[in-house]
Amino acid sequence: MAAPGENLKINGDRLWDSLMEMAKIGPGVAGGNNRQTLTDEDAEGRALFQSWCEAAGLSMGVDTMGNMFARRDGTDPDALPVYVGSHLDTQPTGGKYDGVLGVLGGLEIIRTLNDLGIRTRHPIVVTNWTNEEGTRFAPAMLASGVFAGVHDQDWAYDRVDAKGKRFGDELQRIGWRGEEPVGARKMHAFFELHIEQGPILEAEGKDIGVVTHGQGLRWIECTVTGKESHTGSTPMHMRRNAGRGLALVMELVHEIAMANQPNAVGAIGHIDVYPNSRNIIPGKVVFTVDFRTHLLDKLNAMVAEFKERAPQLCEEIGVSFDSQIVGQFDPPAFDEGCVAAIRGAAERLGYSHMDIVSGAGHDACWINDVAPTAMVMCPCVDGLSHNEAEEISKDWAVAGADVLMHAVVETAGIVD
Repeated sequence: MAAPGENLKINGDRLWDSLMEMAKIGPGVAGGNNRQTLTDEDAEGRALFQSWCEAAGLSMGVDTMGNMFARRDGTDPDALPVYVGSHLDTQPTGGKYDGVLGVLGGLEIIRTLNDLGIRTRHPIVVTNWTNEEGTRFAPAMLASGVFAGVHDQDWAYDRVDAKGKRFGDELQRIGWRGEEPVGARKMHAFFELHIEQGPILEAEGKDIGVVTHGQGLRWIECTVTGKESHTGSTPMHMRRNAGRGLALVMELVHEIAMANQPNAVGAIGHIDVYPNSRNIIPGKVVFTVDFRTHLLDKLNAMVAEFKERAPQLCEEIGVSFDSQIVGQFDPPAFDEGCVAAIRGAAERLGYSHMDIVSGAGHDACWINDVAPTAMVMCPCVDGLSHNEAEEISKDWAVAGADVLMHAVVETAGIVD
């Protein structure tokens, strides 16, 4: 399809004002947001988004997972829609842009097309995916996962938060459980704009990240078992210290990740120590290893090496080691045509750009299983995200939304 002219650009002031208006809902304690999924604040943010969509002439659909779909009709009634969007829910101490930029950037595309009287052959649908963050109800990207057939809806409804409240009950309570069967929609393509959540684009001085792949991940829950004993009266050579096993395994994780550079990472983020007393040598430590890379063979090799060497390290110091994979998804390679549309848009508009691998999971990673998909990224200050101090510049937001619009409109097809 023909590419839109380089003078087609979004209204940057309006986009920025919308971001700031949405940020007033569920304010955090330090300048960010706490608008966790299926809370009253989430419901309020959804209602504001719906009101903006209706003002832009869009029709709203909601499925049984609470996913919101705001549609602008195309001229061809038989053409599948081009979808664009992200998520409005935040971390408990989240920023104003994570996810929200992608949803409101999609809305700004519609507003701009309305302003200019531009019609597209394919419909365009702006989407808000439910529970991308996964903080209140694990796992992350829950509703897009159900949409893509990765998770079962009944299983998703039975997820509980820290207070024992069910996802399905809370979705009903806030009034955003739709009647449309989840996953029934067919897509011509899906595009997602997101802040990078990492430092690469800013460090390289690039306006745009053209996301070619997402990272696959393996979460490995490990248990090191030793023997609890008194820290003061147990001789050093007689100790079976599970904490020491943790220390050796933690260094192993770092070593494996460093040996598989570039674009491979590994860390231990969650640790429970038992009995967690000042004067007792740990008898058991339970922790989770997180390995990620965008290359499946490399990811599997990292896990295999870890599973071979970790038990050996622990055996050498007299403690036992057990592990199981508790979370995983294979690395998605985004659609080459959609990626090319993003890259071409950046070049046409004169924005500096580079290919990049997404270090975080996004709804696009699941939607990639059911439709041609790609992502646009813009920088964020110091790569900081999932933090109330998360910040981007207005120029970065505008550049990302401009590229997003060109890719979406080219894919949807301008009607002369």
